[in-house]
Amino acid sequence: MTATTDIIDFRAETPDGATLHGFKEGHGQPLLLVSGLSGSAAFWTDIAATLSRSFQVIRFDQRGIGASSRGELPCDIELLARDCLAVLDAAGIDRAVVLGHSTGGCIAQALAKLAPGRLDGLILSASWLAPGRYLNAVFGARRAILAADPYAYAAISVLSGYQPRWIEANWHIYDAALEAAPVTEQAKTVARERIDALLAFDGTADIESLLMPILVLGTRDDMVVPVYHQEALAAALPGCRRAIMETGGHLFPVSRPDAFTATVAEWIGEL
Repeated sequence: MTATTDIIDFRAETPDGATLHGFKEGHGQPLLLVSGLSGSAAFWTDIAATLSRSFQVIRFDQRGIGASSRGELPCDIELLARDCLAVLDAAGIDRAVVLGHSTGGCIAQALAKLAPGRLDGLILSASWLAPGRYLNAVFGARRAILAADPYAYAAISVLSGYQPRWIEANWHIYDAALEAAPVTEQAKTVARERIDALLAFDGTADIESLLMPILVLGTRDDMVVPVYHQEALAAALPGCRRAIMETGGHLFPVSRPDAFTATVAEWIGEL
């Protein structure tokens, strides 16, 4: 493995006026990391530090999140996928492996349909093809909690995302989530529209058009996006590889980083 390089900040501009704050580090095969509902590049900080020893890793704050501005267009999954193209362009990347976690996996699916020639591979982590009744209920409840109490909303995202034993041993994750709770009206609006976007997503149309190499990741104890969603993705993508861990919860890239990065690195290395 090569040594990790310095992190390079960059900005991507979108046609509707959003400015997206991105980070690039490492060398080798480009790998774009797309985070889930939080939309934050910070979700990937430790993962990127590890993967950048072997790959050129790109991550970014999605529109309205962190240091990225909101823009003017209504938010939906296709718009967020087009933002990924703007990020790749600004980073000077023609083709990349795209790894999307949770909602990021929906964005990655949309990106793969929009611009298949830009993808060397697709990794769908804890994601889904269509929401169904359970996900509609889970995220509908979280949307209602957001409106009533943004601190409770932030707490639920952690308490449902990890194993209880892991949270107990890593309580700083819970404290950090509460500190970053969406308490301003703008932050609540961005979070609400992102929930609406993920619930409106349905990737079943033209799923057979995704012909690039695909890896589907999940855990059997995910209570946010249960493993049957990853099984449905794998069934719809018969040429894909599937890697399901027994434990780790929904946010297993954080709780199981060694297993996660090893699986991703091995698969990309075989492309």
